[in-house]
Amino acid sequence: MEEVRIQIMRVRDRARDLPLPDYMTEGSAGMDLAADLDEDLRLEPLERALIPTGVAIALPKGFEAQIRPRSGLALREGVTLVNSPGTIDADYRGEIQLITINLGRETVIVRRGQRVAQMIVQRVCRVHWQEVEALPASKRQEGGFGHTDKK
Repeated sequence: MEEVRIQIMRVRDRARDLPLPDYMTEGSAGMDLAADLDEDLRLEPLERALIPTGVAIALPKGFEAQIRPRSGLALREGVTLVNSPGTIDADYRGEIQLITINLGRETVIVRRGQRVAQMIVQRVCRVHWQEVEALPASKRQEGGFGHTDKK
């Protein structure tokens, strides 16, 4: 498995008591991100909130970080991320913050240090468009939006 060294910085002194993003199991693709809150956050149904993580990173050129919901939190509480997956670009140096939404029917309390999202670091490629008059044929052609369900 490829490994890459990435610089990380805590953006506030209070974030020192929180764990850095980390893999919870040997096979995990994503690292959990913890909420760096001053106090508990009440997230009402359909309410959005920006949750700070207390960390900023310096991704190497050619990499991105995707921020995704935690499946257990989404299933149990209905809490997810509005812009999922969120993208952290290689040239962004600000704090990672999570745009959360409560899609559940009950108020959710988010606590300091609670694992709220996960981050996956991946390579990216740069696209150079080649404009053409027609695309090469494929078996699928323009089929989409459930076309494989039709037998």
